Amino acid sequence: MSKATRTVRARYNRIAPLYDLLDRFIPESWRREAVGLARGDVLEVGVGTGRNLSLYPAGCRVTAIDLSPAMLARARMRAARAPVPVHLLEMDVEHLAFPDRTFDTVLATFVFCSVPDPARGLAEVRRVCRPEGRVVLLEHVRSEHPLLGIMMDLLNPLARYLVGDNINRRTVAAVEAAGLHLLRVQDVAGPLVKLIVARPAS
Repeated sequence: MSKATRTVRARYNRIAPLYDLLDRFIPESWRREAVGLARGDVLEVGVGTGRNLSLYPAGCRVTAIDLSPAMLARARMRAARAPVPVHLLEMDVEHLAFPDRTFDTVLATFVFCSVPDPARGLAEVRRVCRPEGRVVLLEHVRSEHPLLGIMMDLLNPLARYLVGDNINRRTVAAVEAAGLHLLRVQDVAGPLVKLIVARPAS
């Protein structure tokens, strides 16, 4: 595990008791739309305290991972009440311990803003997703407006220091660069929060 990854894990271990309070700023309707796209064998990356687990449609079988043991401890109660089977594991998305082509759906909500090496993480997501499967990401991204984008670049070091999130990632481009074919890119909250649906490129 890299030093950057250990730093992220320590940060989320610290904030786990307060995470649900912070997470309330994300409307459940956004989560419901993203999670509603899941089918079959699902890998949820960065499950956190398990806010998505009650939203999975019938027929899903969920493997949910997180880097933080403290987050997973809080997710266990929600996993026990989930309407679908859920298996929780401590794991780093940059080093997924699954065979190629394991999952029908790979889902992440507001995760790749904090992954130290998002290119490596997305490459792992592509590897474990079945060719006919889909990758569903709900992410905040760098503004496409020139002036606002520059401001986000300038403020990113402060945001990363305060909350651990990068606010200026070009996640749509990163998804394509990882060998995923875009099926849908939808603005959820203006241009700063996007629902991205993709599949492994053939």
